[in-house]
Amino acid sequence: MRSRHKILSCIFILTIMGATMAVTIQLPEPPGAEMSVHRAIEERRSRRGYGGSGITLEQASELLWATSGITDPGGRFRAAPSAGATYPIDTYFLVEDVQSLAPGIYRYVVQSHSLELLVEGSFAGKLADAALGQSSLREASAVICLFGIYERTKARYGDRAYQYVHMEIGHIGQNIYLVAEALDLSTVAIGAFHDDRVSSLFDVDGVPLYLMPIGPRAGDAKN
Repeated sequence: MRSRHKILSCIFILTIMGATMAVTIQLPEPPGAEMSVHRAIEERRSRRGYGGSGITLEQASELLWATSGITDPGGRFRAAPSAGATYPIDTYFLVEDVQSLAPGIYRYVVQSHSLELLVEGSFAGKLADAALGQSSLREASAVICLFGIYERTKARYGDRAYQYVHMEIGHIGQNIYLVAEALDLSTVAIGAFHDDRVSSLFDVDGVPLYLMPIGPRAGDAKN
């Protein structure tokens, strides 16, 4: 059973816009992890096996911050480099078993380090079906879903933007790998899926590029 003892650490902000109520969950400060960068690189693996105990809100905070979180007081720099600071990658968080979060699909809001609930419900099975039935997506506690919006970078760099966006998704993916390793969690970068089916499930702007399931450590490591 999911622990509820820290649910009061979340701040729920309800904003009413017409008939729509948006729910925003303020994430705790990223707690950091006690592992050297050298050791995290050395021990990094693609881990497709997941335990059944879920992950904490603090772990989710650290992982999401590693995708594109702000790293300086002035808000000018982020956790991963971006060509021309165009930041074409949007992060979504599909939750199945995360402490203090209802199952659903969330958008990571970089500027406030918070999550905006887009739709509540369990979607891991549908996401796995859209990704050729890969069981790691079905069994994970959550999935970090990275979408690329090429137009943000094309406005500055033209067609060269395609290379730059793909470079950036690689930077972010490695950040997630290393943080997961440092937190003793499992993850694997998944790029095999039906783009149209994943896009239909999320119904957001951009093109799905990476799906990274997250869960407690268990099972196999392949590469």
